[in-house]
Amino acid sequence: MHCTQDLDFYMSISLAIVGLLFLFRLAGTPALYGKHMQSKYKTTGILLSAKCGWFIQELPSFLIPVGAILYNQACRTTGCTMLLFMFCGHYFQRTFIYSTFTRGSPIPLYIVASAVLFCSYNGFLQAHCMVFVAAYPKDWYMDIRFQLGVVMFFLGMGINIHSDQILRKLRKPTEVSYKIPQGGMFNFVSGANYLGEILEWYGYAIATWSLPAFAFALFTMGCIGPRAYHHHRFYLQTFKDYPKNRRALIPFIF
Repeated sequence: MHCTQDLDFYMSISLAIVGLLFLFRLAGTPALYGKHMQSKYKTTGILLSAKCGWFIQELPSFLIPVGAILYNQACRTTGCTMLLFMFCGHYFQRTFIYSTFTRGSPIPLYIVASAVLFCSYNGFLQAHCMVFVAAYPKDWYMDIRFQLGVVMFFLGMGINIHSDQILRKLRKPTEVSYKIPQGGMFNFVSGANYLGEILEWYGYAIATWSLPAFAFALFTMGCIGPRAYHHHRFYLQTFKDYPKNRRALIPFIF
């Protein structure tokens, strides 16, 4: 057990450090993805369709925890079972539902490959912690940390899914011009979908009360938080009538 705890600790610290590096790196320069991808990258290299790319890159985060559960059914308490259901539920939605309906631009193969490596790493880390390391009492589902985290998780998941639906409906399949997203949390922030996902994983971290989950939440914030900031700047520069009271990521604050 000591070795497995050490493995979780060092993997979590590494994940948190990489998340902070992403935060500092992407704060000044947006990731070459979507609307921020330079034209030369759109016409060179191997590109995968958005549907294919999202399916491939998200799949490990679903399969690895499911495989761990089938291999070792140690997580039998109600609280632990619900936590694994939350994690796998998110990635089931991203892998099998989001990828089916997304209308995003083609994704460079190197981005998909990088995402596969991360999802495999994080999927293993979270599953390893929940199945082989974490020990929750039978009444963990009554703990205020669990209840608060679950509320935050599903609130964030709802915001994320609703925001993705708004973005999908912005343009017709033949349209290529960008439009201002309206409705839901987009009335308050430019990165509503990112806000939802960050809220999701901080809720999951509180509900699990584990170092791997907090490291993942920090990584998520460092990786997609800057995207919201750069999207906000893009909208302000592109649309003269963009709502001035809208913030980048945190309503009324930032």
